[in-house]
Amino acid sequence: MLTVFTTPDHLADIQSAIASQPRLDELVSVKDFLTEKPQPSALCMVVGKKGISFPVDWQNVMPPFLFAEQLPFHPDLLLGLVFAKLGNSERAADMLRNFPNVAADVVAIRQLMEGMAVNPDRLSSYNDEFDDYRLLHNQAILRHYAPLDDFDVQKTAYFYEEALLAAPNDEHKAFTAKHFATLLTDAGELKVAESVLTDAIAYALSDDAKVELKYARCAVWMQQLTVPYDEALLAKLKETLWEVLQAYEAQGRSLDAALVLVDASQIANFSNSFSESLGYISRAVDIFRREEQPEMLASAQLRRGTLLYTWAKNGSPQFYKGAMDSLQDALRVFTREDAPETFAQIHQYLGVIYSEIPDEVKKKSIWASVSVASFNEALGFFTKESHPYEYAAVCNSYGNALTKYPDAIHSDNYEKALFFYQAALEIRTPAYPYERVLTLLNYLEACWYANNGEDETNPERFHDMVVKALEVKHLVDDPVLVGEAERHLEKLEKLKSVLT
Repeated sequence: MLTVFTTPDHLADIQSAIASQPRLDELVSVKDFLTEKPQPSALCMVVGKKGISFPVDWQNVMPPFLFAEQLPFHPDLLLGLVFAKLGNSERAADMLRNFPNVAADVVAIRQLMEGMAVNPDRLSSYNDEFDDYRLLHNQAILRHYAPLDDFDVQKTAYFYEEALLAAPNDEHKAFTAKHFATLLTDAGELKVAESVLTDAIAYALSDDAKVELKYARCAVWMQQLTVPYDEALLAKLKETLWEVLQAYEAQGRSLDAALVLVDASQIANFSNSFSESLGYISRAVDIFRREEQPEMLASAQLRRGTLLYTWAKNGSPQFYKGAMDSLQDALRVFTREDAPETFAQIHQYLGVIYSEIPDEVKKKSIWASVSVASFNEALGFFTKESHPYEYAAVCNSYGNALTKYPDAIHSDNYEKALFFYQAALEIRTPAYPYERVLTLLNYLEACWYANNGEDETNPERFHDMVVKALEVKHLVDDPVLVGEAERHLEKLEKLKSVLT
């Protein structure tokens, strides 16, 4: 619902204007801003002695495009803005036909919302003191969020920097800074983005601004995380996300709170706090389901499924069932047609889950068949030519799954596993030492169970195993992985003495 805040002097005029449109009063409320503070949202407008003004939209309700600081009050102008904010473009255009500058701004905002490019040269001017800043800010916004074919990061950054210098107050300066930092983050300039946000947090006037700036800084920090994770940075993220979450919940912003919960879940996962992570993502899933947001729900289900998958892989197989359910729910939105890459990624997880999920022995063959189907779905998209890195990961997982399937009557699952391990090794060269070592060790383990054909000694395979075990020792210095290679070499040495 849209809210118009005003004084008793304008109350009758505003109510009369709203009453002139059928059922508009069901979508618009009128409140006294002397008794209630307007929310920092694009769904709030203020009508005072100087005319119509707009709070800074810290709640990210609409694109961050700025209207004039003050517009003269007129019933048609008010109604045009109301209809524009409610998404009724036709009625907005009709009401604003005598206000071409405002009408042009409304069209620009609608095009931004629809992802259309907007020519920055066609921005309207009101020739007031606020205009210098407003035009610079809007130039940056149009180039940033609805870029033309010749998108220029440096030129966009220039307009942001000039807008910061021209800002009439610190609140608007902080608003521009937030979006400038987003541009810098997308461009990989993480240190500069962090500096811009840290400065803005210091000079921002309102608590609402500080919360949004802190959340934007969390996005920068999350991109700075690399393995092994910086414990101090994880602690800062956890503390700040909790602060943002509390603010959103106090404001009744349930969807925004759910997005914070998704981030908090990821940070808890990085900190190996699996139960905490699961609690956060489960809360997010409940909110997205209650708010009927299928795309967000599917993304959260995917996150929840991968979390439970990781937990199950780390010695808690009872969580495979929950992971499977969440990932299958995500597939209702991430279909082969609409999201082929995510669809393939989910099937890679499911292929592993179906091969590992605890169940009765007599059902294992059924699980194996659906596992094979999932891996084939994944390999249908992640091909060696188009996605070599992902292709190798799927091949490695498929090889592992084959070693878990029940014995096949007409084929050797271990020989098939060796084929997929070898396919993975063609991509996982020594340039990827850790990934290559894991696949080498999987290959060596499968060799002990594979059918050696007519020649049980199979000198060719024996030599191949020795070479691969020695390669592991040269690629990494991880004591656990090197110990696995040593174990295989000792077994091979014993086998050699028996055979000779």
